Amino acid sequence: MIFDHDANVVDVAQREHEQILPQAGWVEHDAAEIWTNIRSVVGEALASSDLTPGDIVALGITNQRETTVVWNRHTGKPVYHAIVWQDTRTAEICDELAAGHELGVERYRARTGLPLSTYFSGPKVRWILDHVDGARAAAEAGDLCFGTMDSWLMWNLSGGTGKHGQEPGLHLTDVTNASRTLLMNLETLEWDPEICADLGIPMSMLPQIRSSSEVYCNVRARGVLAGVPVAGILGDQQAAMFGQACVSPGDAKNTYGTGNFLLVNTGTKPVHSDKGLLTTVCYKVGDEPAVYALEGSVAVSGSLIQWLRDNLGLISSAAEAETLAATVEDNGGAYLVPAFSGLFAPRWRPDARGVLVGLTRFVNKGHIARAALEATAYQTREVIEAAMESGLPITALKVDGGMVVNQLLMQFQSDILGIPVVRPVVNETTALGAAYAAGLAVGYWSSLDDIAAHWQAGEQWEPKMPEDQREELYRQWNRAVERTYDWVED
Repeated sequence: MIFDHDANVVDVAQREHEQILPQAGWVEHDAAEIWTNIRSVVGEALASSDLTPGDIVALGITNQRETTVVWNRHTGKPVYHAIVWQDTRTAEICDELAAGHELGVERYRARTGLPLSTYFSGPKVRWILDHVDGARAAAEAGDLCFGTMDSWLMWNLSGGTGKHGQEPGLHLTDVTNASRTLLMNLETLEWDPEICADLGIPMSMLPQIRSSSEVYCNVRARGVLAGVPVAGILGDQQAAMFGQACVSPGDAKNTYGTGNFLLVNTGTKPVHSDKGLLTTVCYKVGDEPAVYALEGSVAVSGSLIQWLRDNLGLISSAAEAETLAATVEDNGGAYLVPAFSGLFAPRWRPDARGVLVGLTRFVNKGHIARAALEATAYQTREVIEAAMESGLPITALKVDGGMVVNQLLMQFQSDILGIPVVRPVVNETTALGAAYAAGLAVGYWSSLDDIAAHWQAGEQWEPKMPEDQREELYRQWNRAVERTYDWVED
């Protein structure tokens, strides 16, 4: 996406990449395909906007945070597919680490802000080293690089293997992505040697940790954007916070993407939750102190609509979900709990699996489509309640991401929360946040206040549902969620 100084979208290009599902619970991406697609969409956006690389003042990167890539620093080739954040194959590794300590899954939370979970990158690296032939020996010899997707893109953008007269690629990440690996100390913003040792990860694999907004390098000479400064990196949810101008303590946003992610700005000190929320770095601008956030992560929301489309054939496009759901007045008593990869915040139940309950002969595909949309709203309420129990009052919710164009979902979200839901004029706040981080580093925008001044409210939904109806629906949702527990026995 290309943005101008007023945060308007100049042009956009996008394409899907393959979702690789080798077996139940495994989710992979082809990192080489993503790099190829990146080059294509950059070229397409430039061409359709009639801009040249010289017109671009800076490049920012935003990415799925925990998705893990390991590649050979000499050949530039990944040793295995990228293991996606939703993947659950590392459950045994997490169980092993939890069993070996009196704090169990909380073993590293005080240092990292995170529980032991298949969600995070560290166990994924361990799995690759344990299961890919020759990977551990190569890692111990210093031949392998680990990174989240930002690191992979940065390495390639800056030169890669250094062939064709290029400088070798830079191996780095920013604090927001590093905070999602289970390997970084939140206070020092440095890799934790003890945790790396526990997981058997050589520290030579790890990228350098930098701020979210600074000039890292210029794009390599052979690149589509040759010479353009790469000046911003933010994990996708933190980028959405930046794009929503949530730069003051107490500001909150919820992104509706593949999963759902609620973040609340907590200022320059980490705040720990006893309600299952994660403590994470929100952003760090240059030499300024890091700003932290509490986060509630929902594993499956937009990907549930993809499941209705691709696995069940119930709809032929994501947009049809709203049309189909609107054919009925309510869910007909059906509740769909998409615990495909277990349940994330605030329940953290890796043993859970998806259920569709409350079925009668009356229920039709319209009810199922509606139940799928409502599941996203119910899960959002769970994490918002957890945040509020940590002393963070939330009186309105800023929303963004692909699903917020769904009017039925946004109205139901406001209804089930009992507070206003506000969508900004620029919905793609994740990309905008990456642009802000990059532009701030090169002086295109002067300050965080300058960025905040560009935020504009678009559409707003107010709650219309009676409180007794809201609470009864939510009570039934909780009954449905309890049916998902203890399904995975091994």
